[in-house]
Amino acid sequence: MPGDHRVNERIRVETVRLIDHEGNQRGVTTSREALALARSLDLDLVEIAPTAQPPVCRIMDYGKFKFDEAQKAKESRRKTQNVGVKEMKYRPKIGPGDFDTKTRLVEKFLTEGHKVKVTIMFRGRESAHPELGKKILDRLVERLVDVAKVESAAKLDGRNMIMVLGPDKKSKPKAESLKEKVVEQEALSTSSVAESPEEG
Repeated sequence: MPGDHRVNERIRVETVRLIDHEGNQRGVTTSREALALARSLDLDLVEIAPTAQPPVCRIMDYGKFKFDEAQKAKESRRKTQNVGVKEMKYRPKIGPGDFDTKTRLVEKFLTEGHKVKVTIMFRGRESAHPELGKKILDRLVERLVDVAKVESAAKLDGRNMIMVLGPDKKSKPKAESLKEKVVEQEALSTSSVAESPEEG
């Protein structure tokens, strides 16, 4: 961590092993001489190996070093935190072209490491036929079997049917069992819906 280094006057040892601003080993010198050299170059003396005997110090631009370290830490945090949940909406009577376009986007999100909430939107009397939504989701799972795993099996939520997919690069051998799991769980949700008298 950048904040852990002792810099310039905070280096209190008598002697240090010095590396200059070009990366050359300058051998053991007094910390006073090392600091004077750093100052003459308008740079900082930074202790980079405090446990060595004597401690190793390097001449560098500490401000730039701290900035670079902070950028690296930020980038690594961004990579771990930037995984979100994207949403893609389908209609039960979606055409092949639209299905392909949307599915390619879902695949892109998954390969970037995002989860994808897939929503089938029923309108009017379509909600009486949840099996249409189930067919779309089956096709989707089949198409994305190399990159997706079902994290939350399809379930009805009002007039929508929702399923959550997560990225899975090793899912090929599990393709069939995944699909069976989805079909089985969706069958349970659709049977409960079929008994509902609600109709738009």
